[in-house]
Amino acid sequence: MTSPVRDPRIDIAQTVYSFAYGIDGRDWDAYQAIFIGPDEPITFDYESYSGRPAMRMTADEWLGAVRPLFEGLDATQHAMSNPIVDVDTDGRSARCRVYMQAAHFLTHEGDQEEFTIGGYYDDHLVLRPAGDDAAWKLDAVKLTVWWRRGNPSIMEIARQRHGGRR
Repeated sequence: MTSPVRDPRIDIAQTVYSFAYGIDGRDWDAYQAIFIGPDEPITFDYESYSGRPAMRMTADEWLGAVRPLFEGLDATQHAMSNPIVDVDTDGRSARCRVYMQAAHFLTHEGDQEEFTIGGYYDDHLVLRPAGDDAAWKLDAVKLTVWWRRGNPSIMEIARQRHGGRR
């Protein structure tokens, strides 16, 4: 009897979903583990959200930039759905697009404020050795924002609350 062949699209989608779980659970070790090696630059393109052009930085640098923001918020919930995965013919790289909604919550001056965005992520992943197994790792993340709802100023308040810099 032969064992079933595992579909790599499942592992790729799981890696992309771990992006949300890591942030929402403030599990920074798990979050950092979804990216390529610690010294390899990753492309982060959040221009449609922030207006700033795409940046290349290591996972450590990225974590240093986003951690103060998310730790300054009371809660977040990133929902990702409808993954469309395209594995390259070499079987060593892939693209994954997922719809997303990201809700951010902050109690400020006695009121609970919310800021939510919706759109999609386009991610690029590479297959990397991991002991006896291999794992899909993110090496590029692009966010496209379609809509915004609520109070966007809570994001900077959260960053300042945690003492982070921009």
